[in-house]
Amino acid sequence: MAAATTPAPANVRQESRSAGASVIARILLYAVLILIALFFLLPLLWMFSTSIKPRSEWVTLPLTWIPHNLTWENYTSILANPTLPIVRWFVNSVGISLIVTVLVVLIDAMAGYAYARLNFIGRDALFALLLATLFLPGIMFIVPNFLTVARLDWLNTYQGVFVPGLASVFGVFFLRQFFQSIPKELEEAAFIDGAGPFTTFFRVVLPLARPAMATLAIITFLGSWNDFLWPLLILSDRTMKTLPVGLAELQGAYVFEYGPLMAGAVIAALPVLILYLFLQRYIVQSVAMTGLKG
Repeated sequence: MAAATTPAPANVRQESRSAGASVIARILLYAVLILIALFFLLPLLWMFSTSIKPRSEWVTLPLTWIPHNLTWENYTSILANPTLPIVRWFVNSVGISLIVTVLVVLIDAMAGYAYARLNFIGRDALFALLLATLFLPGIMFIVPNFLTVARLDWLNTYQGVFVPGLASVFGVFFLRQFFQSIPKELEEAAFIDGAGPFTTFFRVVLPLARPAMATLAIITFLGSWNDFLWPLLILSDRTMKTLPVGLAELQGAYVFEYGPLMAGAVIAALPVLILYLFLQRYIVQSVAMTGLKG
């Protein structure tokens, strides 16, 4: 006679149902994330696809993602064109963006640390006033900044492009919040060991703030790299233009050269993508870290 089977305990069945629900929830979550990623990636894929299409396939119907006749002519037409100094524009954009990024991160880190740790008269009121400027549209500062640059005789110079943007209110606020999450005991231990304020800041605090600084660096680099209006106003020499301003020349009044324009857009997007690939782990850390656990 077969032995009677004993039913599984209630807690085992409950854990099994919870595990099944957890798997389904995870699958749904990944499906939603994949859809969101595709939503942002499709324009980039279409841009690259158009950049390797011949002229006959730029606006054909039905639209095709994979070109029938792959060609690199669009890239060679803008890189080898002597009337389009795109390499010089690329170098100009890289140089200006790197200078702005390094100086903004350094200045904002020092200002954020001062607001987070130093006690001085009017600190909170001054910080509140600083944050209030975030509610003002950036276009309001173009005229006074332009007049200041003109008075300094910096029109059509590189310093006229990057000096007005060497401080970021958002960067000061962002790094201040991160510095406040670092335990003060680490800095006190450094002071006991004989370290001064600058030594403590550069050798103790900044290494701990690398994730937040990397995030701010990407945001700053991207903003400077894509800046169009301010370089357009300041730079009049054609060889001194930045890449976004120079690529605007590929757009005619009545005719759009979609292939070369998309090829230039791909070239303009590459530095930002490469920078993100190198610094993405720091971005994840800056989002995940809210402090240090002892």
